[in-house]
Amino acid sequence: MRLLKKKKIVNEDYRIDFFTMFLSSAAFTGYMPFASGTFGSAFALIFLLIPGFSNPVVLGTLSLIFFFAGIITSERMMFRYGDDPSVVVIDEVVGMWVTLLITVLFLKDFNITAVIISFFAFRFFDIAKIWPAKYFDKIKSGFGIMFDDVVAGIYGGILTVIIMKLINEYIK
Repeated sequence: MRLLKKKKIVNEDYRIDFFTMFLSSAAFTGYMPFASGTFGSAFALIFLLIPGFSNPVVLGTLSLIFFFAGIITSERMMFRYGDDPSVVVIDEVVGMWVTLLITVLFLKDFNITAVIISFFAFRFFDIAKIWPAKYFDKIKSGFGIMFDDVVAGIYGGILTVIIMKLINEYIK
């Protein structure tokens, strides 16, 4: 795994509109020269600063909307950047939100510790690609790009809830 990724362009003639580029790259965080997925995941956490964002209805609704928008914009980005382009990080945003959604749903005490654990749990599962995430990662489509991160988000949420329950049981 290379830390510094060169953004490959497979079709220089294919033009991408601003909205597609902005959304799929999560406000251009996908264009970071290294660890673009990590930056995309961190970008997802910024939304927690918006009052009410951690409400499960809000988080779930936005996750669904951005999941489908991510499928469409990721497909468009593939025409220029090839399969699973590194500039596309909307999948990390949605995956991180799925992790947070599960955490919020199953924990009474949603706090900064839970957010930090959620971030590292999601990043671990996003990188590890444990089945069925690996299966979906091999699907070369917008759906494949998005859904492997949803699976990682589910795993990350479950692990966060387990860790937080252990912390609350044995440390507090």
